[in-house]
Amino acid sequence: MTQRASRRSGATPTASRDRRRPRGHDEEGIIPVLAKAVRQVEAAAQRGPVRSGGRTAYQVIALLVREERARAKADPDLPEGERTAILTRLDGIATILAKTAARDTSLLALLADDAKVSSSAVSLKNEMLKAAGREPEPEEAPEPELVLDAPAPKRQVVPQTVIARQLANPFLAPDFSAVPARPTTNRLGGWELLGPLFRAFEFGGDATCMPLPDPSEVPHGIRGLELMRHQAQVVSAAAAGHRTFLLADEPGLGKTAQALLAAEAADAFPLLVAVPNVVKANWAHEAELWTPRRTSTVIHGDGETIDGFADIVIVNYEILDRHVGWLKEHGFRGMVVDEAHFIKNKSSQRSQHVLELSERIRARRANPLLMALTGTPLINDIEDFRAIWQFLGWIDDTKPRHALMAALEETGLTPADHGFYAAARKSVIDLGIVRRRKVDVASDIPARRVADLTVELGDEAGRSIRAAERELARRLVARYESALANRKVATVVDGIDHDLVRRVATWEREDSGSGKNGDNVFTMMRTIGQAKAGLAADYAAQLVRNVGKVVFFAKHIDVMDVAEQTFAQRGIRYSSIRGDQTAKVRKANVEAFLNDPDVGVVVCSLTAAGVGLNLQVASNVVLAELSWTSAEQTQAIDRVHRIGQTEPVTAWRVIAAQTIDPKIAQLIDSKAGLAARALDGSDEEVGSSADVQLEALVALLTEALSERAPSERASSEQALSADSTMAEY
Repeated sequence: MTQRASRRSGATPTASRDRRRPRGHDEEGIIPVLAKAVRQVEAAAQRGPVRSGGRTAYQVIALLVREERARAKADPDLPEGERTAILTRLDGIATILAKTAARDTSLLALLADDAKVSSSAVSLKNEMLKAAGREPEPEEAPEPELVLDAPAPKRQVVPQTVIARQLANPFLAPDFSAVPARPTTNRLGGWELLGPLFRAFEFGGDATCMPLPDPSEVPHGIRGLELMRHQAQVVSAAAAGHRTFLLADEPGLGKTAQALLAAEAADAFPLLVAVPNVVKANWAHEAELWTPRRTSTVIHGDGETIDGFADIVIVNYEILDRHVGWLKEHGFRGMVVDEAHFIKNKSSQRSQHVLELSERIRARRANPLLMALTGTPLINDIEDFRAIWQFLGWIDDTKPRHALMAALEETGLTPADHGFYAAARKSVIDLGIVRRRKVDVASDIPARRVADLTVELGDEAGRSIRAAERELARRLVARYESALANRKVATVVDGIDHDLVRRVATWEREDSGSGKNGDNVFTMMRTIGQAKAGLAADYAAQLVRNVGKVVFFAKHIDVMDVAEQTFAQRGIRYSSIRGDQTAKVRKANVEAFLNDPDVGVVVCSLTAAGVGLNLQVASNVVLAELSWTSAEQTQAIDRVHRIGQTEPVTAWRVIAAQTIDPKIAQLIDSKAGLAARALDGSDEEVGSSADVQLEALVALLTEALSERAPSERASSEQALSADSTMAEY
């Protein structure tokens, strides 16, 4: 028998032929196995979102189709007609995969080159190969345990203030004040439990939140800020001794405040906070508001400017690798991971560093506060829980840890028993899963509120904007001093002449249209808007993945362009509403946002879309640029906050730290208060955009004059006094 005849008859005389499927029969080999499996996945997608098992099968089918296609094309002994037939059948399977992904677009992430192949996927792949008469592939060894004392990468740094703190407190003794719960029986010792635990969350159930205490007994309120009831519940749980939380509230429900005050209640300082770069500055701002007795520091770059003695240390994921060496020796008593779905891929360096830090904190302290914050606890797969649970100390690489194992033992059930999955799901939830939606706590929160999101501009953009602000302030001060020196007044005003400040600001505003003075408050605000555009779009993208549709507002076309480019790069479909569109295009874009579930964002011009639109399919608005009037801001929010809106509306106003942005926001809010009082019948006048511009210049000049050295002001006042004396003669 020839080699080709042997291959067609299914004989496998050598190991290499064992791996090559018989190609001559339609019902033999890998293709029938793939065809049957892909039909099962397609049927699952027709019933609704594909669950964990179907997602695993989808990924494995795609991998085997790729491998089989490459094998068919590369086999020189394969007749051309047979090759064409194989490729045609593989194309049919690929077409079904594409149609399935069109029903559930989250499946597309499984086709990416860097998509992680789980151990269950490897096992399923080998089962399919065996069914096709192939040799299974050798399975990779499990991931090694984390090594806490691994040598530090060369890029790691230790800031000088951290060294000073280490010298001031060289002994960080382990804390053995509490003994973790251990199971009293070993009934489940021989069972593989992680798989059943993850599957328990596929089946759903009534409980989505751990039991939380009544917060009425715990006083709250700092600097006039008042916690909402659902926030106070988590703080009360921490005060009562609970120490691990997967806080999965929807965006807009105040997870940051809950985490900070839970740390205060648990005395979990120093506290480490790992966050995405876009919200790093906002965490520092919230820490100042909610925990004013605690100092916070933000790590930038190599950390030259940080305070090593701070109570709250905030670091973004992108530079964690540089600082993980000293962070794990710092003696933290708690750790918060914001947007915890960022660590879902355990093979990534980011996730490994977070898990390493968590492990070290738990090794030093028996009962530390560990909080994972996310509005998206699941991204692609139930097993996305794995890294978050491991961070919280509920599981390790292979099995539940003591507290979870003890809870599972107490159920008296095994995975073979009816009712195990419901009981296991409750056991995990009771460890600290907290999930509330806006609609669940609507009575706690206002129907409409504006939440400021403070962001930090990039180094180059931030330096340029701050330099422009300093130049504008210098020009205002020079104009003020010139006016003081040239006026014919016999008396000298003690301190700052606020009447003159307002006149100087008025002159500057009137001259700003000519452009002869260089940067003015208008050009600076536009530059700040351009610098914020990418950060605002990044946050909007997070909201889309967390809660669904988002309305994104901007004043300038170039800011809208940057936002749309960002959404395209993130794989988020969007529609656009601009002033230069025809009525037909505008209507089509609005309908796409309202009716197409795959369109996650509508990018709107404040002037073109601020009135006349109903976008209440969303309950979250991102204001990428500040308006000059509170009315313009309110009109934008009212596109969503309309009759028929069933959820509280949150408008996320993006504020650039260390710029004039916060002053403008404060002025807008103050003018909004005046407008409200005027509408209520008071005699106050409603402010205009010119008022905000003028007040911004007044604030800038007043601050610049206040910051001058006292000796400089004294010498200036003496000179003015001498000038006044000469004028009297």
